[in-house]
Amino acid sequence: MNIALAALLLIVIIYFFVRKKSSPVVEIFNESPQIHENLLQQHIAYYTKLDDAGKAKFERLVNEFLGYVRIEGVGTEISDLDRIMIASSAVIPIFGFSEDWKYKNLTNVILYPDTFDNDFQFEGGEDRNIMGMVGSGYMNGQMLLSRAALTKGFSASAGRENTAIHEFVHLLDKADGATDGVPELLMQHQYTIPWLKLIHQEMHKIEAGKSDINPYALTNEAEFLAVVSEYFFEKPEQLQHKHPELYDLLSLIFAQDPAKSSL
Repeated sequence: MNIALAALLLIVIIYFFVRKKSSPVVEIFNESPQIHENLLQQHIAYYTKLDDAGKAKFERLVNEFLGYVRIEGVGTEISDLDRIMIASSAVIPIFGFSEDWKYKNLTNVILYPDTFDNDFQFEGGEDRNIMGMVGSGYMNGQMLLSRAALTKGFSASAGRENTAIHEFVHLLDKADGATDGVPELLMQHQYTIPWLKLIHQEMHKIEAGKSDINPYALTNEAEFLAVVSEYFFEKPEQLQHKHPELYDLLSLIFAQDPAKSSL
């Protein structure tokens, strides 16, 4: 990345921080609750499986997330549906945690209209293949997402994939200081070795073509966790049937059992 581009991005990030501190909290359900409940009902399958108390909790957590994380668009305007989908992606992995749990390592989500490259460009070139990423270094505290990938993750054609959930799981993994596929703050110590053993066993199966888990999970342990977490939340019954040990350990990590008909 050239110096001029790096300086420009730094200015943008500083602007986001200043705006976040000076802007009012977004309380999306207080503005027009029926409209936003309808958006959840129409687009967030996880929400539709909840009972009334669960739905109220989900709405509350969405509101709280939008109150402490700023969502900004680059080359696009942010819609209510964008906010609902991003906040839902954040809430789904932490729904089983205590209600005061927050993403302390996130300040801004930056939404691009489509995929982008390593220089954060989303127009021109052939290397625009990044759908989402969690920033590090001077980008620490930032998440970048492609709207195209965000929308697809909540579509009927998503299958086992959800890019935004993937990125929020990276943030959970990173919360203990290392993005290494072992979320130590969420996993009791006695499960660490069995979890790593299971990861490597499944990686061997993927390499041998004997697993339906996305081969991107072979990248490293951190990507394995994020990929199987997508599977866990998008197709829980299928994961439980085909990979019961993985399902059980992910249930411990996330304190959830999404394969139940009612979450």
